[in-house]
Amino acid sequence: MTDQNETGKDGQIDRRDFVVKTALTTGFALAVMPIAHSAISTNLSGIEASDVQVPVGKDKIPAYQVIPTGNGPFPVLVVCHEIFGLHEHIRDVCRRFAKEGFFVIAPNLYYRQGDVTKLKDIPEIMSKVVSKVTTGQVNGDIDATLNFIKNSKKANLAQTNIVGFCWGGKTVWLYASHNPKIKTGIAFYGPLSGTSPVQPQSAIDIAPTLTVPVLGLYGGKDKYITWDHIAQMEKALEKGKSGSKIIVYPDADHGFFADYRESYNKKAATEALEQLMLWVRKHKGR
Repeated sequence: MTDQNETGKDGQIDRRDFVVKTALTTGFALAVMPIAHSAISTNLSGIEASDVQVPVGKDKIPAYQVIPTGNGPFPVLVVCHEIFGLHEHIRDVCRRFAKEGFFVIAPNLYYRQGDVTKLKDIPEIMSKVVSKVTTGQVNGDIDATLNFIKNSKKANLAQTNIVGFCWGGKTVWLYASHNPKIKTGIAFYGPLSGTSPVQPQSAIDIAPTLTVPVLGLYGGKDKYITWDHIAQMEKALEKGKSGSKIIVYPDADHGFFADYRESYNKKAATEALEQLMLWVRKHKGR
């Protein structure tokens, strides 16, 4: 239901203005304001979405679950959120993948450390939340998420895949190393180098021993993940037998799949999504 004040001169809804003006009430993170006019909104036709609670020891972490209508079982896709947390863009991505036939679930991997959607900028998110989130905690939460859906008749855990964006892209590389039973990983512009007290290993560090095939999707204009980092990662992957590979879109920047940001590159995003689907099929993830 839209407010009549959101109509244009011809009485029709101005979608761009509506998206921007209602961004705060539809769950986008505060740090990503203003929302770009290219923001995509996916409806619930043919899918069922719900907020669920995933038991992890004595805790319960929130997750967003979206399942195609029908009997299933459907191949599983775990979605790892970007640095801005489980906000509206990630929830919309979940709906898109469910429409592609996946049982999709996105856990809030920051839950214990705080709500990043209410923080004003990236430095504040890094200092107050991300700097406290350990690799062990993240891997354990994703393990628990898969355990949570194992009894669902609609989830085919024999075809489990994982996709992540930005911070979640690095999570994909590290989780694929942690859990060799998953079919595939797809990492959108996940950092490849650099360690910290909470993440003592980088993607480059685990690449030689990786057994899960991971597809890395990167932008050639990314100032954070450079061509040198990519070359180092490719060299490290060559030492192993995972069959992982990296595709670089020369004209794309960091965050090229994030349609709600100015970094969005529709051509690269569309091609990357096609490559994702081919990758999953190739490795029998669906």
